[in-house]
Amino acid sequence: MRIIVAVTGASGSIYGWRLLEKLRARPERVETHLILTRSGERTALLEMGKTAADFRALANHWYPVEDIGCTLASGSYSVDAMAIAPCSIHTMSAVAHGISSNLVVRAADVTLKERRRLVLMVRESPLHLGHLRSMTALAEMGAVLAPPVPAFYHQPQTVADIVEHSVDRVMALLGAAAEDARSWQGGQREQKR
Repeated sequence: MRIIVAVTGASGSIYGWRLLEKLRARPERVETHLILTRSGERTALLEMGKTAADFRALANHWYPVEDIGCTLASGSYSVDAMAIAPCSIHTMSAVAHGISSNLVVRAADVTLKERRRLVLMVRESPLHLGHLRSMTALAEMGAVLAPPVPAFYHQPQTVADIVEHSVDRVMALLGAAAEDARSWQGGQREQKR
């Protein structure tokens, strides 16, 4: 599988980081293509102390956000899915309205037009009507909106447990389910798959 992982400037850089780590652990199955925005770089440094080079080291391929002429900008380059983790409201709105001003938005636009999986981990709260209308437009276009809303049935003990659960959900939505993902067991004590 080829999966694009875009990391924008919304708070929650850990989601993109952990997604890249988990996909990297499956080199026989997944090839990752990273796009890290300038705001994403800054937020990752502030939140995690991670640099762009640290993120790039987790990906098979990476592209400057300004490189709208690279392979990811064309539908003729076959990829299976794309995740924007985290996804800023700015990026979500640009994707919803086809404003392809950078490689993240262009790659997402291509993903949608080619009818491929696009998952957005939108990070914002509360939401106003404009946000909701953009989300509705994206859902109508076939995107999956997967805000990292924590679940507690798996009895998380740490912030890392909460992050892991959201990332595992996104991996399943991308078609690359994590083998160690936890799932709901119908009211019974939750177990790993």
